[in-house]
Amino acid sequence: MRLTTLSGHYAPKGPIGLMYRVYKYVLPGVERELKQLRQFAERIPDSELRQQALGSMAEKKFHCQGGGVYAAANLRQRHILIPLIVALQTISDYLDNLCDRSTSQDPADFRLLHQAMLDAVEPSAQPGDYYAHRRERDDGGYLRHLVRICQLQTAQLPSYESVKPHVIELVRLYSDLQVHKHISKGQREPALLSWWENHRSRYPELKWNEFAAAAGSTLGMFMLFLAGSEKGLSQEDAAAVKHIYFPHVCCLHILLDYLIDQAEDEAGGDLNFCDYYDGEDLLVERFGFIASRAREDVERLPASRFHRLIIEGLLALYLSDPKVRHQAEVKGVTRKLMKNSPLTRLFFLMHSIWIRRQQA
Repeated sequence: MRLTTLSGHYAPKGPIGLMYRVYKYVLPGVERELKQLRQFAERIPDSELRQQALGSMAEKKFHCQGGGVYAAANLRQRHILIPLIVALQTISDYLDNLCDRSTSQDPADFRLLHQAMLDAVEPSAQPGDYYAHRRERDDGGYLRHLVRICQLQTAQLPSYESVKPHVIELVRLYSDLQVHKHISKGQREPALLSWWENHRSRYPELKWNEFAAAAGSTLGMFMLFLAGSEKGLSQEDAAAVKHIYFPHVCCLHILLDYLIDQAEDEAGGDLNFCDYYDGEDLLVERFGFIASRAREDVERLPASRFHRLIIEGLLALYLSDPKVRHQAEVKGVTRKLMKNSPLTRLFFLMHSIWIRRQQA
């Protein structure tokens, strides 16, 4: 069933048009937003919070750049979409750093920190004391500033009321995941499995680690922002957009992230959702299944070509990452995943050339 109130008229028609918009409009816009946020973060009084805020932007800048691609599908609204996507992704990356590199393993601390993401997508919410459960608390208003940017931008989206319930649902799932995966090592897996039991009936085609991966993606939120940037979006179509992106597109996104981080996570003793497959063959099979379902799902969207480019771009972005070169098993998976996708191979080649130029 096709969506009737989402036009997709503004989306680029092919890879050349997409790349033109990304390099001319999106990346400069993302850089402007990050520059302003870095200037704010440099003034954070607490040294630990300042370090994590600046570190998250330096190390995870590509998350904002990737998310910003959604603004290329409606350039008329990029003045709303780019600041919104950059601010929400920056909250996500900053909080991930705080949870990953914290001495705290208090679920109440992690839950309260992630209340900032929920407040960010509810324009009427009053920002709270997000650091109440930790000793590092004085961020000079940085986190509240990010929340306020999101609130101001979401309030300007023409159809935000239609997409808001689904954005909140995805943010809640994201927050749940962050709480469960950052508690003490002995409690993580039981907490994640118990959480999965509350959701598995809705996603019978997924394994628990795949559902958890899907919950860790912000792409569904960004797609809903894009849908909300068009006037007259119905509640029915907003719900359909959410189901088209979650779980398969979102799952593919984060599983790819975990795939290339396997060596790092093993060295650091961190949880990695790719470790729960019984061998490389099953891993490749499940990646292939999820990628195939993601491609099928986005065919229901207007301008489905744009969203197919997103999927192929994700595969190319992660599989061409320099980390892959030093992981023999991941290189083998990469060859198998690209075998039947000429478009992915094209993006892979282009991105690899770009990486080499950046490193030159």
